[in-house]
Amino acid sequence: MFSPLAGNAPRSARRSRTRGAACGAALALILTLGACAGEPEAKAPEPARVDVMVMQPRDLPRDMDFSGRTSAYRVAEIRPQVNGILQRRFFTEGVDVAKGQTLYQIDPSVYQATYNRAVANLASARNLARRYEDLVADKVVSRQQRDDAVAAWHQAEAEVQAAHIDLQRTHLSSPITGRIGRSLTTEGALVSADQAVALTTVTQLDPIFVDIQQSSDELLRLRRHLTDKNLTAGSGANIPVELTLEDGKPYEIKGKLSFSEVNVDPGTGMTTLRAIFPNPEHLLLPGMYVRAKVRASVAHSAFLVPQNAILRDLHADPFVYVVAKDGSAKEVHVTLDGSSDNSWIVTQGLHAGDRVITNGLEAVRPGAKVAVEEVSGGAAAKRVASAEAH
Repeated sequence: MFSPLAGNAPRSARRSRTRGAACGAALALILTLGACAGEPEAKAPEPARVDVMVMQPRDLPRDMDFSGRTSAYRVAEIRPQVNGILQRRFFTEGVDVAKGQTLYQIDPSVYQATYNRAVANLASARNLARRYEDLVADKVVSRQQRDDAVAAWHQAEAEVQAAHIDLQRTHLSSPITGRIGRSLTTEGALVSADQAVALTTVTQLDPIFVDIQQSSDELLRLRRHLTDKNLTAGSGANIPVELTLEDGKPYEIKGKLSFSEVNVDPGTGMTTLRAIFPNPEHLLLPGMYVRAKVRASVAHSAFLVPQNAILRDLHADPFVYVVAKDGSAKEVHVTLDGSSDNSWIVTQGLHAGDRVITNGLEAVRPGAKVAVEEVSGGAAAKRVASAEAH
């Protein structure tokens, strides 16, 4: 017997299963949305914290740093010009001696005797020449005899002069004022005029030279700066030079540059410039290593940028990071023209009011936002800081 309920039972079961599946899917969707809503959103990276310096144009001196060594202004080697026994030394080693001061005494006895003999011969020759002058008028002697006597007289005078010079040379004196070194010969030693070793050396320390080593391209750059100042190679003595000693301390007295002995070594491409410095206290000694700073010229309307703010690209070209108006970092290539203390002189690429990043550079990327923490650079910096505060 047919029953309607029996025929509808499977259809009812299928509808029940469909509603269950739909409810399960809706529940899963709700759970998924709830889970997604619970996750925090990804935060944008914080801007790099940097310090900046506000650029202000100014006239800056172009300083060029070189290495060099001091050398004596004058050096005199004390050598004997006659032969004999060294009798006495009149100086203390390492002290200052004056020009003309006696340093050594060579035994003068032989040379004194030679001089006395020459003086006696001169008197005899002079008397004979005068006597012949009277006799030639009476034709007692010939004119030839008279002329020979006069020539002997003049020869005797020359022998006296030569003997006197040799006698004076037994006193060895200093030809210059300076500091004397150690004596290489002692009393009692035999010295000769042709010996290879000097007895001692006198060195003039005031003033003193500083020989500065530089490459030929640096020399060309220095000469171009001099041209900017309307200076020529002959007027290099007007260029001030400052020294830093081996212990890092500055030498208090400034010197002047001279171009009189400029030569380029074809093998190394290096040249030597010579500066002269007053040295009244004898603080500088020959052979000392020094750092010389040459003030070549003045860069007008230039900018002073700390050395740590100057970076280099893959081509070794210098650039800086500047904070743009929108607060992002912008890469700006610059032209360097010398240094001043611990900063570079920039002549191209920057403008007045530019904010150059000086600290925090390791986290800076071109186009990325930065947060300025500290501003330096004088009055302009104060105005920028005040504007940002408002």
